[in-house]
Amino acid sequence: MRRSMSGKPSIHTPGEFISGYRHHSKLWTRYQKKKGEERGVRTLQPFTRARSFCKTHAGLFKKILLSLLCLAYAAYFLAACILDFHRALALFVLTCLVLLVLVHRFLKRLFGEKLTRCLRPLENSRLKFWMKWVLAGVSLIGLILWLALDTAQRPEQLISFVGICMFIIILFACSKHHSAVSWRAVLWGLGLQFVFGILVIRTDPGFNAFRWLGEQVQIFLSYTVAGSSFVFGDVLVKDVFAFQALPIILFFGCVMSILYYLGLVQWVVQKIAWFLQITMGTTATETLAVAGNIFVGMTEAPLLIRPYLADMTLSEIHAVMTGGFATISGTVLGAFISFGIDASSLISASVMAAPSALALSKLVYPEVEESKFKNKAGVKLPRGKEKNVLEAASNGATDAVGLATNVAANLIAFLAVLAFINAALSWLGEMVDIQGLTFQVICSYVLRPMVFMMGVEWADCPMVAEMVGMKFFTNEFVAFQQLSQYKNKRLSGVEEWIKGKKQWISVRAEIITTFSLCGFANLSSIGITLGGLTSMVPHRKSDLSKVVVSALFTGACVSLISACVAGILYVPRGAETDCVSFLNMSFTNRTYETYVCCRELFQSTSLNGTYNPPSFSGPWEDKEFSAIALYNCCDLYTSAVCV
Repeated sequence: MRRSMSGKPSIHTPGEFISGYRHHSKLWTRYQKKKGEERGVRTLQPFTRARSFCKTHAGLFKKILLSLLCLAYAAYFLAACILDFHRALALFVLTCLVLLVLVHRFLKRLFGEKLTRCLRPLENSRLKFWMKWVLAGVSLIGLILWLALDTAQRPEQLISFVGICMFIIILFACSKHHSAVSWRAVLWGLGLQFVFGILVIRTDPGFNAFRWLGEQVQIFLSYTVAGSSFVFGDVLVKDVFAFQALPIILFFGCVMSILYYLGLVQWVVQKIAWFLQITMGTTATETLAVAGNIFVGMTEAPLLIRPYLADMTLSEIHAVMTGGFATISGTVLGAFISFGIDASSLISASVMAAPSALALSKLVYPEVEESKFKNKAGVKLPRGKEKNVLEAASNGATDAVGLATNVAANLIAFLAVLAFINAALSWLGEMVDIQGLTFQVICSYVLRPMVFMMGVEWADCPMVAEMVGMKFFTNEFVAFQQLSQYKNKRLSGVEEWIKGKKQWISVRAEIITTFSLCGFANLSSIGITLGGLTSMVPHRKSDLSKVVVSALFTGACVSLISACVAGILYVPRGAETDCVSFLNMSFTNRTYETYVCCRELFQSTSLNGTYNPPSFSGPWEDKEFSAIALYNCCDLYTSAVCV
C-alpha cells in the first residue's frame, strides 16, 4: 500500500509489487557482494602486501640467491679440488672458462670505452705503416732463425716448408686477379695457422691441453653407447660399424643443437670471427661463416649469414665455400674419433684450417668489388627458434638422422663404386700383363711427389697418397676408415713388411695424413654445397657455379698446407720404450712396443755358425735373458736370426 499525492493510501497492483521486490533484491545482492568484496580484500591484504614487497625488492632477492648459489658452488669446487685435483681437473677447466668470460664482460663494460680511446692514436696512417713493416720484418727474421735452429737436427722438416711454398706458388699462379691479392690477409692467415700449430704441437701446455681435450671428447662420445645399446643391443654395437659410428652423429647433433639454443656456439663463433676479422682485414660475413665451419658443416655454416648472401661479392662467396671444403663439422668429428683417429689432431686441424681458408681464398680469388660488409661491427647471430631445451634436443637429434643416413648411403655407394672401379682396372691391367692395377695404385703413383713434399717418408708415400686420392675422388669417410685400419695394424704389433708389402705407416705419417684428410674437399661435396647455397639464394645460382670448382681446389690445398705445418712441427713425444726392461718381462701378445723392441733385438743379434748360440751386442750384451727374449720374439715374428 502506498499513499497518493492527496495523502490517501493507494493499493499496489501485483505487477508493481513484483517489480519493487526485484528492485530491493538487486539492492540487497549488491550490498552483500560489496560486503563480500570488503571481507575478501581484508583477507587478501597480507598476500597483496607480500607480493608488492617481493616485486619491489626482486633485484635484492636475486642477488642474495645468486650469492648463496655462488658460495655453495665455491665450497663444492674447493672440496673437489682438495680431495683429488686430478679427478676435478675437468671441473677446474670449466670453472676457469666461465670466470674468464665473466671477467671479460666486466672489464669490457668498465674499461671498454677507455681502451678504445687509448688505441685511437694507433689509427694514424704513418704509425700503422711503420708498425706493419716492423712486424713483418721481425716475423720474417724469427721464421728464418727458427727454421735454421729447429731443423738442424731434423732436416727432413725443411721438405714440409718447401711444400708450403710450393702450394702457395701454385695457388698464386691460379689466382683470378694477381695484382689485387691482399697479402695482409694471406700472410696473417698462414701466420696464425703456424703459430697455432706451434702452440698445439710443440709447446707442452698446448699439447697437453689438446690431448686432454681430445680425451674428454672421447669420454663424452662414449656415452652414446648407453642409447645405442638399448636400441640395437650390445652385440650389434660392438661388432657392426653402422651401429658404432652413426649413433655418435645423432648424439653430437643433439648436443650441438642444445648449445646453439643456449647461445654458446654463437658466442664462440663471434669471438673467433672478430679476432680473424681485425687481424686479416676480411669482411664480417665471410669471416663469420668460415669461423662457423669449425663447429658446423658446409651447409649449416652459410645459414649463419643467410640474410646477407644475396649482397655478398664473388670473393666473399668463394671464401664461404672454401671454408666449408677446408674443415669438418662437429658431428662428423665425433664419427672420425670413433674410428680411432687421434682426437687432438682432428680438433687442432679443424681450428687451424679457419685462418688458412680465408688466407688462401683471398690468394686465389681476391676482392675486386666493393663489399657492403666492411664495417668492424660484425654480424649479429640469432639464437635458436626452439621454445625450450627439450625441443632443441629433439630437433637436433631429428636433423642429425638425415646426416647419419647420408653418411651411411655415401659409404655404401662409394665403397661399392670403388670396388667396381678396382675390378674394372684390374681386368684392363691383366689384358696387358699388369697385375694388381687399382684406383689406389694409380693415386699412389700420381700423388706420391705431392705427398713427399708434405714431409712423409718415401716408404710411406704410396699408402698416404692412396688415402689422399680416396679422400678427394671418393669420400673422406673412406679415407679415414683406411687410416684407422693402418693404425690398428700398427698398434696390434703387425710386422711392418710382409712379403714385400708395407702393412702400416709411421706415427709421423699418421699425424700428417690426419691433417691432410681433415676437410670436406671431395668431388661429391660440389653438389652438396651448390644444393645448399642455391636453396638459400636461387637467383645467384650462376655466381655460385662460377666459383665452386676453384673453392674446392683451394679447400683441398688448405688441408694439404695444414699437413705441411704438422710435418714441420711434429717431433716424437715421450720417452722411447726401454726395450731391455720390456723384453726382460714375459710377453705373449703382439703390440707396437713388442714389434719395435723385437726388431731392435734382431738387429743386435749375430749368428755364430749353425750350432753355436747367437751373440748379442749393444744393451743386450752379457744379459742372461737375451736368449730367452730372442726365443719369445721368434715365436711372434720372422727374422733371419730365428732360422
